[in-house]
This record gives sequence, C-alpha cells and structure tokens, in this order.
Amino acid sequence: MQMIQGGVTAAQGFQAGGTAAGIKKTGKPDLALVFSELPAVAAGVFTTNKVQAAPVVLSKQQLVSGFAQAIVINSGNANACVGEVGMQAAQEMVNATAKCLKIDPQRVLVASTGVIGVPLPVEKISEVLQQPANWVNRTGHQAAAEAIMTTDTFIKEIAVELKVAGVKVRIGGMAKGSGMVHPNMATMLGVITTDVQIEAILLQQAVARANQISFNRITVDGDTSTNDCLFVLANGLADNPKFAVTDEAYEEFLQGLVFVAQELAKLIVRDGEGATKFIEIQVLGANSELAATQMAKSVATSSLVKTALFGEDANWGRILAAVGYAGAEFDPMATNIYLGNLLVCQGGVGLPFDEEIGKEILSRKEILIRIEVGHGQRSAVVWTCDLSYDYVKINGSYRS
Repeated sequence: MQMIQGGVTAAQGFQAGGTAAGIKKTGKPDLALVFSELPAVAAGVFTTNKVQAAPVVLSKQQLVSGFAQAIVINSGNANACVGEVGMQAAQEMVNATAKCLKIDPQRVLVASTGVIGVPLPVEKISEVLQQPANWVNRTGHQAAAEAIMTTDTFIKEIAVELKVAGVKVRIGGMAKGSGMVHPNMATMLGVITTDVQIEAILLQQAVARANQISFNRITVDGDTSTNDCLFVLANGLADNPKFAVTDEAYEEFLQGLVFVAQELAKLIVRDGEGATKFIEIQVLGANSELAATQMAKSVATSSLVKTALFGEDANWGRILAAVGYAGAEFDPMATNIYLGNLLVCQGGVGLPFDEEIGKEILSRKEILIRIEVGHGQRSAVVWTCDLSYDYVKINGSYRS
C-alpha cells in the first residue's frame, strides 16, 4: 500500500470541488460536490442519534438502490430540527445538483453540517448550482475538503494505491470533524471514493466493518451529532475482478479501506476542539472485542481522565475507575496500567513511580495508555484527545 495525493479524486473517474454559496457569515467556502463520472455502487452509515437532520433522512432513502453518482454537502448550517422545510431544502439540494451535473436525482446523496435549528437558506445553494460547475474537477479535492469544515482547523484527506488481485486500485477520502464527536457510527461527515468493482451488499459490509474500527473508535467530547454520515462510492473503473464474495482479494481491499478510514478518524481527533494531545488507548486481555471497546471508550470519554491528561497529572486511579464503570466484565486484580512504557498500576494496585517521569510522558503531544485487563485474547484501540480550557471557549460561543 502506497500513500498518494488526490484525496477523493485520487481514484479514477472522480471529480470534486468546493465554493462559497454564502451560507457561512465569514464568506468562506461552504458548498462541496463529489462526482463520479459514471454511476457508482454506494454504501453508507449514519448517526445513531434519534434526532436526525433532514439530509440524513433523505440520504438513507436515496441509498436504498445501492447506487449513487454525486454527493452534495453544505457547511455552516445543519438543516436539522427545522420541520418540513428541512426536508424540502434537502430535496432542493438534490434536485439542483442533479440538474447541474445532468444526472438522475435518485443518484444524488446530500449532507449538511453546522448550527442546528436554523432554516437552511437553500436558495443560495440553488443559485450557485444554476451555473456551470466549472469548479468541480479532477484537482478539486482540497477545495471540497475545505468547504465541509466548520470548527476544523485543517483539511482532512488521504489517498492510497494498492494492488488487489494483481490490479492497481485506489481509495481516497475526506472528512470533517472537530467537536461533537462520539458518533457510534461514523463521524461528523466523511466521504470515501474508490475505483474498485464490488457488489453493493459487499461494499456495505466492508463499510460497516471499516467504520466499526475507525470512526466508531474515536471520541472528542462524548456528544453524538444529528448529522453524522459516512458515504463510500465505488465506480469500478479499476477493472479488477468484481468482488462478489469475502475472499482474499476482498480482504486486501478491506485492509485498504480500513486504513483510509482510520487515518481520517485520527485526523479528527488530532483536530479536536481545543485539543493539545492525541491519545491512543489500548485495552488488551479482554474476553471479547466488545468488552475491550467498552472499557477503552469509557476511559476515552472520562472528563476526569481527559482533564488530568491536559494537566499532565499521572492520575492512573481515574483510568482504573473508568474501566470499572464501563459495564464490561474484567478482573480488577489482574489489571495493569501503563502510561507510555511506565507501569503505574499492577494487579489493580498502584506502584511507586517517579512523578517527573510521569509528567514528562504526559507532556508529549502523543500519548499511549495501555490497559491489560486479564488473560483473554481480545483487544481494542480507541483514539481521543485531552479536554482543555479552549474547548469550553469554542463551544461556549459556537452560534456566534
């Protein structure tokens, strides 16, 4: 597998772009398009929040066919919790995009991100899409990634090339997310494109698994958005033997898809609102992957743990306590905790350690916490960040 440039346009037959439609008060780019030059097999996963934005509801309906050709995304307004006008606005975005690109409206997916509870001025988007989309092209990947940002401080994109069944294929993606990240599905917004040939049911299976061990393993603040969605388009232009069963070739593709998804997920955590540290939490020795994930997430979402890490306080007791209330079975007396390579708790009991060494480890920009909970064979990794003063400042005045 080789890292390449190009984001969502790295794979054959994809174009993208971003422009300013006037949704954001700042005048920054706020409208993105991702376009496949021919209809693509499509799959997606969505927020588990019972409060779901209009574009989430509509895109679920659009995906029933298993095919799509374009994705339209606006930032600056979530188009959520505004009643029937929200569905009308989402449909208008779909129709305007289809007309602009001269494709079937049933092949357009839609997403929005931004402030909740404010009607979307969709007429601004429609006005832009009434003009030729000359801003959508093979080099527009970065512009698209920028246009979907809200409180993000940098664009998030990646692309790889790998050989599957002897054929070169490409997978590229972009995402946005910084706060309100604890999705139990994907992230705030994510788009992955690939030129492989694959059956729709198998692509959905691959997306679900990749999501489970990437976007489903990150948390910034424990809040699940109303707008979370992850879309994957596969247009088949790589001309590989079509994936129809879960064989070795499929597993090779899945490995690439997981890599792209995990790297995007990590970028979201690195850009967590007010974050000063990137933290990887490993749980080993659990009886099941689910139990290991529960324990790792419990530590990752603990405000006490996250503030201690911000303050560079080696307070391992908060970590053990968070494992204890995770709701998963484990033996506290067989639990060891490491901060980096420093063993601070063995058999559920604290060990004497040099506090200065502990502080030095926690002063690093990247921190590893390893938790051994017994002699089981299952493990899990969750990525999070610390909780700083700036997080409160950012979210205390988000609407203004």
